[in-house]
Amino acid sequence: MDSLHSQAPMARPGHIDPVPVPRVVTPRADGKIDLLGRSKDELKQILLDAGLDIKQAKLRAKQLWHQIYNRGATQFDAMTDIAKSMHGWLDDHFVVERPEVIEAQVSVDGTRKWLLRAPDGEDYEMVFIPDADRGTLCVSSQVGCTLNCRFCHTGTMRLVRNLTTSEIVGQIMLARDALGEWPSQPEGRLLTNIVMMGMGEPLYNFDNVRDALKIVMDGDGIALSKRRITLSTSGVVPMMERAGREIGVNLAVSLHAVTKEIRDEIVPINRKYGIEELLQACADYPGVNNARRITFEYVMLKDKNDRDEDAHELVRLIRKYKLPAKVNLIPFNPWEGSCYETSLPEQVRRFSNIVFNAGISAPVRTPRGRDIDAACGQLKTSSEKKSRAELDRLAEEKLAALG
Repeated sequence: MDSLHSQAPMARPGHIDPVPVPRVVTPRADGKIDLLGRSKDELKQILLDAGLDIKQAKLRAKQLWHQIYNRGATQFDAMTDIAKSMHGWLDDHFVVERPEVIEAQVSVDGTRKWLLRAPDGEDYEMVFIPDADRGTLCVSSQVGCTLNCRFCHTGTMRLVRNLTTSEIVGQIMLARDALGEWPSQPEGRLLTNIVMMGMGEPLYNFDNVRDALKIVMDGDGIALSKRRITLSTSGVVPMMERAGREIGVNLAVSLHAVTKEIRDEIVPINRKYGIEELLQACADYPGVNNARRITFEYVMLKDKNDRDEDAHELVRLIRKYKLPAKVNLIPFNPWEGSCYETSLPEQVRRFSNIVFNAGISAPVRTPRGRDIDAACGQLKTSSEKKSRAELDRLAEEKLAALG
């Protein structure tokens, strides 16, 4: 639960699995409570705690929910269905905030990236990718990341902390502000899809991600269908079934390799939860079927995971576990200090054709926003950076601890 007056778990870097430690969320200096990211029940309880009777609290909570999530209101005096006599009282006790925008960039292809800053000074990023038939917001779940995937620029940051429910929801609210999408409408939206594929591992911040997405999916507010939301994991196997049961959105898995040796190298969590265990968890994911396929993300690395035999092994594994699946092939987005190269276009096509010919969809993702470092695997804020050598050393220490 995102709370201003309680201790909340925060993930710190650990041996692949972060260790939850108590973290006191510092109250605002003015004593006000931010209402963004609160469930309907929390809103009602906050109003009760502030002195309203049960009838008033119930009514005002419903009105506030509508104004915040359907109208996009951030000022109480703009909430026209709430009595004017209440505006001053609400303003004295509460705020509806947005993340602070430090920088906003627009790519030549229309992709937008925002660098955001939390009240504690920590930075995180989000990206909006427009297409002809959809607009996808790539949302972050953590400041930094603990997984150290070797091809990913975000993986060269230390994990600072989990984002709160408010900070996750705030990204969607801010994007809709920028796109002029208030009041909320069921049709004609520019922002049609959400992917939890920004900075961090969503399943290591499960409670806040779940609570944020429940707000996004609520039919009385933002009302984005769960069919249009995808949660991406690098393979936190113990949390996958729970994610399907408690959140119920589409699942994407950062696979990136089909052998233990290569996946151990580029996705170190594979040392803890191996490919076979991961694929079984995909097969067991609640609700998976041909209409709701698992998406496998596969970054194409030259002479590392892009051979014909890798493509054939990928097909074998998907068939072995009888997985309704599609494979997104992602040309590697180079960044300074990386030890990998992008696969040759002709090899990417060969790989795609092998998978396609086996009856499995394997589109090649067009890189977007490269000129503003907004492409897949490129998100990186000004937070503490580590050299590749130091990161490799820390990764080996973690892996040694796993046995």
